[in-house]
Amino acid sequence: MTTSPTILGNVCELINGGAWQQTEYVDDGIPVVQVSNMKNGAIDFSDLKFLPPNSYDRYKKHILRECDRVIATVGSHALQASAAGRATIVKGSAAKMLLNQNAVAIRSKSKSLDQGYLGLIGRSDKFQFYLSTVGQGAANQVRIALSAIKEFKCDLPPIGVQRRIVEVIFAYDDLIDTNRRRIQLLEESAWLLFREWFVYFRFPGHEKVKIVDGVPEGWERKKLNKLVSFKRGVEPGSDNYLETYEQGSFPFYRVSDLVTKSPTIFVDEQYAKGALLKKEDIVVSLDGSVGIVSIGLEGCYSTGIRKLVIKNRKINRAFLCFLMKSHYIQGMINAYAKGTTIQHAGEAIKHMNPILPPQNLMDEFGEMVEPVLDEILILSDQNQKLAQARDLLLPRLMNGTIDPVRYDKLSNGVEV
Repeated sequence: MTTSPTILGNVCELINGGAWQQTEYVDDGIPVVQVSNMKNGAIDFSDLKFLPPNSYDRYKKHILRECDRVIATVGSHALQASAAGRATIVKGSAAKMLLNQNAVAIRSKSKSLDQGYLGLIGRSDKFQFYLSTVGQGAANQVRIALSAIKEFKCDLPPIGVQRRIVEVIFAYDDLIDTNRRRIQLLEESAWLLFREWFVYFRFPGHEKVKIVDGVPEGWERKKLNKLVSFKRGVEPGSDNYLETYEQGSFPFYRVSDLVTKSPTIFVDEQYAKGALLKKEDIVVSLDGSVGIVSIGLEGCYSTGIRKLVIKNRKINRAFLCFLMKSHYIQGMINAYAKGTTIQHAGEAIKHMNPILPPQNLMDEFGEMVEPVLDEILILSDQNQKLAQARDLLLPRLMNGTIDPVRYDKLSNGVEV
């Protein structure tokens, strides 16, 4: 494949994020993307800030466009989820949002560079390694200069080849996004059923059950730690982290990985010390960002995470999963969380005394929701395999090892 060597600054423009005072933010308006919203190559919409709608014209130079490549220029060192250099491609509803400070949007200004292909350059291992070498500052506060980003050298194939590569890789991205939306809908449907039955007490046959002191007759308050063990993870030490998979190692989940489900480091089996997760396990974070509940993880896990092990059949996995997400349990975790920059909420475990329904009602909920959890695990597994295939394919398409046209024929089942 014929390529043309170029310097990024010759074919791109860099748009800095804007700086706003906390007093400027409002409850609703133009969403602002901060570096904290950049997670696992995507933009997390769960904790956005907003600026007034009438400020659009004043700040429009910071508006994001479809396929912009956004890079965090300030952060920690490369092994951390908050690393400087982490990046995302702007898609869908993220376009037309405002970009905050400590990040830069990279945009093509040349007909020789497709904007989508620029995003793939930013995703490449070569570019990510380059950023890790040009960052300056202490390990916990690295800054990447815009001039350094402009100096990155890359090889550009013909524009038609660029667009074909983008088409192939974005097809994987679209499948992953579709599965993510399906997972979200499944989780929401199960949560709505849990809330209807166990929060609003509109369970099957509720019309015939007396309410005593605000609780249906026959329901009992139980100590959760009598029914469930909270198994703490391990901390191997950063010197023992592995950046790539090696035989006998496990993915290592830290609290920041519970949402993305894509750990970026590994640890050898000797450091796992039996703190291992299977995909069906339920976990909750009780240190750092406390109260995150997740399933579908496979590997070793850190001390900030607890694995929930059911030790009494009076509670089942489906009920436990959504109980941990309930306002009662989340409120208990937040009430007993201590610390300023890093919170610790292990103390909350002994205070978790939820009101539990009769066994037959809990079992009925389990029979309805277990298939939903299983479907979520299947979709999560599909996404993991799709992401692995995409990430293996990308460098091969970009360096010409796999010809995009040939890949097109292969992908359509045509023998060549």
